[in-house]
Amino acid sequence: MAERALILPHGTLRYPVFLPDATFGVVRTVDAADLEMVGIEGVVMNTFHLMQKPGSDVIRALGGLHPMSGWNRPIITDSGGFQAYSLIRQNPKFGRMDSRGITFQPEGGSRKYQLTPEKAIQLQMSYESDVVICLDDCTHVDAPAAEQRTSVNRTIAWAKRSKAEFLRLVEQKRMSDETRPRIFAVIQGGGIPELRRECAEALLEIGFDGFGFGGWPLDGEGRLITEILAYTRSLVPAVFPMHALGIGHPENLLECYRLGYEIFDCAMPTRDARHNRLYGFNQPSTAPLAGLQGDWLQYIYLNDEKYIRADLPVSAGCDCPVCSRYSIGYLRHLFKLGDPLHLRLATLHNLRFMTQLTERIRSLPEAA
Repeated sequence: MAERALILPHGTLRYPVFLPDATFGVVRTVDAADLEMVGIEGVVMNTFHLMQKPGSDVIRALGGLHPMSGWNRPIITDSGGFQAYSLIRQNPKFGRMDSRGITFQPEGGSRKYQLTPEKAIQLQMSYESDVVICLDDCTHVDAPAAEQRTSVNRTIAWAKRSKAEFLRLVEQKRMSDETRPRIFAVIQGGGIPELRRECAEALLEIGFDGFGFGGWPLDGEGRLITEILAYTRSLVPAVFPMHALGIGHPENLLECYRLGYEIFDCAMPTRDARHNRLYGFNQPSTAPLAGLQGDWLQYIYLNDEKYIRADLPVSAGCDCPVCSRYSIGYLRHLFKLGDPLHLRLATLHNLRFMTQLTERIRSLPEAA
């Protein structure tokens, strides 16, 4: 069976694929060559943040996101709907959302920004993204039904406007089907199945290249809302890729892949690396593929005194550039010293773990 993948102007994303968050145009502590070295196929950047820092004029002056960051593989740009939700719904004084779009003024900033569905597409197209994502109205899964209804209505209306602007720009720029970016819409509806279905059906009728799961994917206990995730995936024909937006904890990635999701992004693996939590397989890569059942994930904390004299790699069987060259004792030394090299090496290890994980998933019998 042919390998399933998303073919984009700057390369191919093989499913499942983990994309680290390069929110401001950088995966913190590492560069483009580092990302290539550990097998990263693409990254996610954020329009909401990029339009503020370094600013859209600067990005265009530097040739777009790819030349600016030195990254020549695929870039997905999130529109920033979730960030607006985080900023405004929890801190109303920072802005407002209405049928026209989002107006916001970041804390400590003197400038007001406006993000409409059209502008979100215009910015992402000017950045030369490989996948552009429609502006959506994000909610928490436990938000009241009236708020979820408003979110769905607004998300559908914004998706129509986003698609119209996308088609206008594709025609204006005379892009072919091969050179144009793909456009994804986000399915909202919180924890209410009927609203999820209504949103999905409306977005499918408008027509997009792929879809994202919208809203906060965890319950109040930090557990995946598996039933809603599974139901939302079931609403979208398998021919369309589904992006589990913001999901990237290793165990959650595996679970959502088994629910039918193909694309994952999250800041957690790189943030964990910077905060002294490294990942490893309880079974080496040569173990039976069923090793991704049960307790297959382990955490390694560098401040553990048992690693002071440990002349071993961080994780047995790991082929990352860190485990291939350095001991966990040396990495702990760098951590205790506060040397910035620790941040880079720890990040490289966790990123290679994530690409090893997706490689192993592709080899699982159910992935064939």
